[in-house]
Amino acid sequence: MNEYAEWVRQSPLLSAAIQFAILGTLGEILSVCVQKKKAALPCGYLQLLLKALGWALLGVIIKYGFAGMKGFTHALLDHGLLPSFFREGLGWAIGLSTLTNLLFGPQMMFFHRLEDNLIMGERGFKGLQRAWWTLIWFWIPAHTLTFVLPAEYQIGLAALWSVVLGLIMGLSRKR
Repeated sequence: MNEYAEWVRQSPLLSAAIQFAILGTLGEILSVCVQKKKAALPCGYLQLLLKALGWALLGVIIKYGFAGMKGFTHALLDHGLLPSFFREGLGWAIGLSTLTNLLFGPQMMFFHRLEDNLIMGERGFKGLQRAWWTLIWFWIPAHTLTFVLPAEYQIGLAALWSVVLGLIMGLSRKR
């Protein structure tokens, strides 16, 4: 694990891009496999490659978002705009996750949905409302756990959560 942590510290943007490209795409593939109850891809190979590149870009955006929201949360605490409960430990993780997913999350999801719909040749914002709801029921609790970890493990876990969400979404669509 030390090599992993060192790689993330030395190459924060590249490591975020690679982890999200692999795990975000895997989450989409698993979602389709669960829905269809067989090995399947969500799209053609070229679209899958574009989706992986889209996930890589999203990983970089999320890396910047996490850093920015940490600074934002510290600023709110420093100005007395959040209770001191949110200053450290689990309180910090809860506050940071909630602020990140309510203030940064919707714009990031909007971009991700736009990007994905363009890749898939769809118009509009199909799936955006469903994606926004995941911020509440999935991402706030998931990122609370994420933000309890040391910083070098947070992006990796965030990318891994994409696989978990892909499985959940695949199971929910089956019904």
